[in-house]
Amino acid sequence: MDHPSLLSASHLFKSTPERGFSISEESGLGSSTQPKCVYVFQSEYATVDPAFVDVAGTDEATTCVGLVIRNRSNGKISIAHLDSPAVVEMGLAQMLSQTSDPNLQDEMDVHLIGGFEDASLKRTNRSDAEIHGKMDGYSLPLCIKLIETLWRRREKFHIQTFFVLGHNTRRDADGHAYPIITGFLVETSNGSVLPACFDRTSRCPDEVVRRIRITAHSDDPTWTGGLLETYHTQDDKFIIAPCYWSRRQLHIASTLQHLSDSQLLLNCSTSPHAEGPDFVDNLRRQFDYIIKHPHWSETFPKRQPRVFERNGQGGWRRCRD
Repeated sequence: MDHPSLLSASHLFKSTPERGFSISEESGLGSSTQPKCVYVFQSEYATVDPAFVDVAGTDEATTCVGLVIRNRSNGKISIAHLDSPAVVEMGLAQMLSQTSDPNLQDEMDVHLIGGFEDASLKRTNRSDAEIHGKMDGYSLPLCIKLIETLWRRREKFHIQTFFVLGHNTRRDADGHAYPIITGFLVETSNGSVLPACFDRTSRCPDEVVRRIRITAHSDDPTWTGGLLETYHTQDDKFIIAPCYWSRRQLHIASTLQHLSDSQLLLNCSTSPHAEGPDFVDNLRRQFDYIIKHPHWSETFPKRQPRVFERNGQGGWRRCRD
């Protein structure tokens, strides 16, 4: 946290204007066409090739941490949105399996962005154990696990950005802590990482189904741990594998849908004071979808994945049989 080069990088990153990203806007990358973007949600990762993709990014990270790994030799970039120490080791292995050559001494640039001093958010009338069960919050254990895992790997990592915890924390007049930056994008042509926020049009494709997978995959017997893979690098396609949500998920959705907005925040967020303005609306859209489609096979007929390819404008279209 106190390394001079990383302190300087954190100050520069914090002072960089946040870029609002929408697929309805022109690219701003020196082209009149739409930038080809790959967006990852919480618990997802994607490895992108600059030959196919202009921008990769994620946002909505409060206690989560975004990780970017760029291979200096081949330019491939892997990006992930990590939410738990439990997924770090397998998740990092997944990212590096598509980014590095195990037979070469590849050197990797690394950026870690997100997480904040969230432990202070738990100081309410209820005890810490009742609310979160963690004295150190969520961000600190996740950051520690990330650094420990990077340290143990054989690859050569060069940490370029370490904008986490105290560097990414601001406080209001009441002492509540908030993350300063909750999203970023990577320009694949040069590896530049910039603060960013994405609107609903750019959190695609298949936004609602992918959001449902975040919570439903823990009940899915086909899930083997690690991060969710949705984007296929070689084909430049999103392939959303079948996700099996259960009657339990339907019951949870029906129950939570009747809660007030404030109750939803307290029950569904690790950082209720710090969530974005559309957090509750995003939850309610997921609950609506599950209630309207109570059986997963309506969304994944014959257990087939949902496949999306590029359209002529750089966005995505559903591939139909």
